[in-house]
Amino acid sequence: MTFEWMYWTVPTAIFFSTIFLMIAGMLVWELVSPTVERRGFLKIPTTRGTRFFVGLLGTAYIHLAWLGLSDFALWYAMPISAVWVFIVMRWG
Repeated sequence: MTFEWMYWTVPTAIFFSTIFLMIAGMLVWELVSPTVERRGFLKIPTTRGTRFFVGLLGTAYIHLAWLGLSDFALWYAMPISAVWVFIVMRWG
């Protein structure tokens, strides 16, 4: 099987590598310290994995909105997304 049909740019490779490493980190964190359901500002009982998934979904929406509403480079949306994931993981 070859991946010649895929066009891997450096930002794309960084993005997918980062997502993979974050999921691996979440696995290790879960094995070391099992999660407990809690309620935050999301108003539903969530686990660490649920909050991580919601954070990733929010990040996708932030980047899509940035692409549609802004003329600036997409790299500027990344710090906003990082802050969003931090807020959801901490208080979500």
